[in-house]
Amino acid sequence: MTDHLFNLHGDVLAAMRRGPKHFTKLAFVLTEADEPADTELSHFRDRIVAAGPGDELTALWHRTLTGWDLTEQADWSAAPPRTDERRADTYTRLGFGADLRKALDHAVPVFKEPGPTIISRTPTSWYSRDTAAARSFYWNSYEQLLRRKGWSDAAVSSLDEASHAVVERLADPTRAEAYGARGLVVGYVQSGKTANFTGVTAKAIDAGYRLVIVLGGTLNLLRGQTQRRLDMELIGQENILRGADPSDPDALIDIDYQDDEDWPAKFVSHGGRPSTRGAFDIERLTTRDDDYKSLATGIRALEFDKQVRTQPLHAPDNLHRAAARVMVVKKNKSVLAKLIKDLKKIGPLLSEIPALIIDDESDQASVNTTDPKKWEEGKVARTAINGQISQLLGLLPRAQYVGYTATPFANVFVDPGDGEDIFPRDFLISLPRPTGYMGVQDFHDLDRTDDSTTGTAEESHIRGIYEDTGDRLREALDAFLLTGALKLYRAANGVPDGPFRHHTMLVHESVRMAEHAALALRISSLWHEAAYTSQDGHDRLSALLASDFQRFADDGLPSPASYEELKPHIFRARQLINSGGTPVIVVNGDTERDYAQPDLDFDRTPNVWKILVGGTKLSRGFTVEGLTVTYYRRKTQQADTLMQMGRWFGFRPGYRDLVRLYIGREEPMGKSKTVDLYEAFEAICRDEETFRAQLTRYATLVDGKPQVTPAQIPPLVSQHLSWIKPSARNKMFNAELVEIRSPGEWVEPTAYPTDAADLRHNAEAWRPVLDSLDPTPVTVSCSSPEHGRSDSYEALLGIVDHNTLLKILCDLRWFAPSQFSPHLESLITVEESGLGIDDWLVIVPQQTSVSRTEATIFDSRPLSLAHRTRRRGDLFGAISEPKHRRVALRVAGALKDSGDPLVESLARERRGVLVLYPVVEDEPRLSAGGAIDPGRLVMAFSLVAPKSTTGREKSLVRFRTIDSGKSDFAIIDRESDGS
Repeated sequence: MTDHLFNLHGDVLAAMRRGPKHFTKLAFVLTEADEPADTELSHFRDRIVAAGPGDELTALWHRTLTGWDLTEQADWSAAPPRTDERRADTYTRLGFGADLRKALDHAVPVFKEPGPTIISRTPTSWYSRDTAAARSFYWNSYEQLLRRKGWSDAAVSSLDEASHAVVERLADPTRAEAYGARGLVVGYVQSGKTANFTGVTAKAIDAGYRLVIVLGGTLNLLRGQTQRRLDMELIGQENILRGADPSDPDALIDIDYQDDEDWPAKFVSHGGRPSTRGAFDIERLTTRDDDYKSLATGIRALEFDKQVRTQPLHAPDNLHRAAARVMVVKKNKSVLAKLIKDLKKIGPLLSEIPALIIDDESDQASVNTTDPKKWEEGKVARTAINGQISQLLGLLPRAQYVGYTATPFANVFVDPGDGEDIFPRDFLISLPRPTGYMGVQDFHDLDRTDDSTTGTAEESHIRGIYEDTGDRLREALDAFLLTGALKLYRAANGVPDGPFRHHTMLVHESVRMAEHAALALRISSLWHEAAYTSQDGHDRLSALLASDFQRFADDGLPSPASYEELKPHIFRARQLINSGGTPVIVVNGDTERDYAQPDLDFDRTPNVWKILVGGTKLSRGFTVEGLTVTYYRRKTQQADTLMQMGRWFGFRPGYRDLVRLYIGREEPMGKSKTVDLYEAFEAICRDEETFRAQLTRYATLVDGKPQVTPAQIPPLVSQHLSWIKPSARNKMFNAELVEIRSPGEWVEPTAYPTDAADLRHNAEAWRPVLDSLDPTPVTVSCSSPEHGRSDSYEALLGIVDHNTLLKILCDLRWFAPSQFSPHLESLITVEESGLGIDDWLVIVPQQTSVSRTEATIFDSRPLSLAHRTRRRGDLFGAISEPKHRRVALRVAGALKDSGDPLVESLARERRGVLVLYPVVEDEPRLSAGGAIDPGRLVMAFSLVAPKSTTGREKSLVRFRTIDSGKSDFAIIDRESDGS
C-alpha cells in the first residue's frame, strides 16, 4: 500500500468518519483514482509492526481508530463507546485478523476515559455522522488547527463527539416547522468550554445555522477574549480580511489584529475565500475591540439573500448558499437593546433564520432573579438581561439557546414551567474532565479517610494561611519569582517554551475596588523590600526551593540540582516581572483603561509576567494565562461565586508541579467565627461531583428511551457545607429543599400540628418507642471541659432499631411537612450513602424538681411533661434543653469521651440518638389515674444521626426545582422497599 494513500484530505476524512468498512473497500476510498491501492493485509500488517515513532501510517490509524472508539452512536456496533468490545466490532468490520488486531492494539490503545453525560428530552436523528461528514468545511478547518496546536487524537475526537452531541440535539435548521431547543452544557472551571462551543458553532454553521449570537459574559475583558478565539480558530483570515491578501500590508489597515503577535500565522486559513471553495463566507458583526453597535451601514448586514425567492431561507437551496453572520455580544442592557432594535427592522425574515444563541457564563446575568411572589397576575416581571434574552428568543422562533457554565446551579433552578425562560428543557450535557486538566482531584483529596496530608494533593499544592503562620504574602511572592525561574530553566533544558510565554500570580482578597490599590501598593513594597539581589534574598529563595519545589518536582521534567544552577534564571525572571516599572497590575472595574494596558493583554503582549490584583474581573470566565501562584483570601457564601474564583484550576503544561495556592484557613467571618476557605472549596467540589453523579445515574437509555428529561431530573444540586449556599438567594426562588444529611449534628423540628386528631395520631405512632423504655430512670452525664462543668440529668432510656423509628417518622403529621421532610429523606436514603444506621438510643429526660408535672401516655410509666409555647405563628421556639444535648452528641459519635461509664457503654458505631419530649402548651388536664389526653399532647423530639469514627460521612443538602406549570408534580417516585 503506497504511503501517500494515507494522507488525510477533507473527502477522505469524511469517508473515515462514516465508520469502518472492510479493508479492501476502505483502501479503495483512500487511494487516488489513477493509482490502484495495494490492498494486501499482510503488507499493511508488516508496515504497522515495523512502524517507528512519527510514522505517518500509524498516525493515521491512531486518529481513525480513536475516532471510531469514541463515536457515541455507531451503526456498526451495539457495544458502548470507549470499550474493548467496540474496538473488536471495528476490527471485525475491517476484516482484521488476530495478529493485526494485536499490533494495532499495541500501537493504538483503546481510549477509555469517560465521555459526555447526556440528559435529553428526546433522541434525535437529523444530524447523523453522514450528515455531519457531508457538510464539514468549518469543522475540518477547526480540527486541523487543533492538531497543529498539538492536540492529541483522543482530545480532538473527544471534542468532536461532545460538540456533535450538542448539535444533534438542536432542531434541524431545514425543518418546516419552527422549533427552538433549550440546552445547558456544563464544563469545569477553566476546562476548555470555549473550545467546545467553538466546535459547536463550526458544526452548526456547517449544518445550516446562519446567525450565531455568542453572549460573551458581562465584561469587555471576557467578550474580547472570546471574540479573538472565534476569529483565530473558526472565522479565519479570509473572512476577517474579506478576501484581501493576508501578505499585503495595506490589507491590515482596518484589521483589529494588525498588532497581534499571532496574526496571521496562528489564525486558521481556509486556503482561500470559503465562498470560492464550495462553502460559504462568515461575516463578523463584532470585532475584537468593538462590541455590537447599531449598524452604520444600515440593516443590510443582517439581511440574507435568497437564491430561490419563492422558498424560505431555511429551505436547503437557499440555506447552504447563504453567508453566516457571527457576533460576540456582551451581556449589557444597552448593547442588547441595539441588537434587538436592529433585528426588529428585518421583519418577517426573522422567522426563517436558523439561529444559534450561545450564552457563555449562562448562570451570570442571564437568570431571572425577580421574586415570583412579586410577579403580577399572569405576567412575569423579568430582570433586564433575562428579559432581553427572552425577547431574542421570541424574535427568532428558530433560535436554539445553549447555555455554557461551570456552575450550573442557578440554571437548574430556573422555573421549568416558564416557557419564555432559559430552563434547559431539551438537553443537559456534562462535559468530561479533559486530559491534562488540573482540577478538583489535583487540589483536594476527596477520598482521604484520615487526617494525614503526607503524599496528598494538599501537601503538594496547598499552602494554608493560619493565624500562627502570618499572612505568608512575602513567601507567596518568593514562590512566584522562584517558579518563574524554574520555567526559564525548563525552557532552556528541552521543555518547549510555549507554555511559559506568560507567568502570572493572582492575588484575590476582596471584591472592593477601594482595597485593590492599597493591596497593590503593599505588594510592590514587599517586592522591592525582598532584596532578591542580596545574599539574604538568595538564601531565602534557596531554602524555599529545597523545602518546597524540589520536594514536589515532577521527575519527568528538568529540575535544577542546586540553587546555584538556577540562579542565572532568577535574575532573568526578576527582570521580566519588573518590566514596565512595576511587578503589579490592578484589574478591576474602576475604568475601562484597565483593558488598554498592554501588560494585561495576553494576546497582544509577547510576555505577561505580572502579579495581578483584582476581584470580579479576574474571577469569571476570563482565562488568566500562565497562572502559577494564587493568593486567595476572599470570602463569599455562594457556591457558584466561590467556584468561579478558582482560577487555579486549568491547564498547566510543563509546570503542573509548580502550581501553588496560598489560601486562608482561618478567615474571620463575623465577630467570633472563622471559616476555612480550603474546606469551603472542597465542599463545593463535592457539590459539583454529586451533581455530575446524579446526571450520570439517569443518563443511560432504557429500551432506547431516556429515563428522565431535564425537567424531570431529581434533586441535582447539593450543599455539603452549611454556610455555603448553592447560589445567591435571588437565584433560588424556584429551589425546593429535598434532603438534609447532617451526621453528628443536632436536628430539632418545631412545626408540629395543632389539630387534636393529628396530635392524637402522632402520639399513637410513638407507642413502639414508649414501649421500649426501661421503667427505671438513670442519671447520664457528659463533661464539658470548655465550660468547666458536666451536663447531668435523669432520663428514661430505650433502644429501637432503625426501621422501627423510620416507620414512625414517616407516619407523623406536621403543620409544615417541608420543615422535617429533608431530614427524613436523609434517614430513608442512609443505606444508599454507604453509612447505615443500626439502631437508635431513645432518651426521655425526666424532671426531678418538686414542681414537675408527670403523666402517663397509653399506660406508660409516668413521664415528665415539658411546657413550651409556639412563638412564630404555629411554630415552636426551642424545645430541647441545652444540657440534654451533649450526652446525645457523645453517643452519636460527635463528641469524644463523656467521662460517664454508662454513656460510654451506650456509644457505638451506627447508633443514632433520639431525645423525646412530651410537650404541653397549657396546664395539662389529667385523668384520675394521671393519664393525659393525647389530643392535647405534642410529642416533640430532637435527633442526632450517627457520626462515623472513620470520618467518611459528610453533611449534605439537596435541592430540586419547582415547576410552576406542574404543581404537586412528583418528579420521580421512590421505589418501594416494602417497609
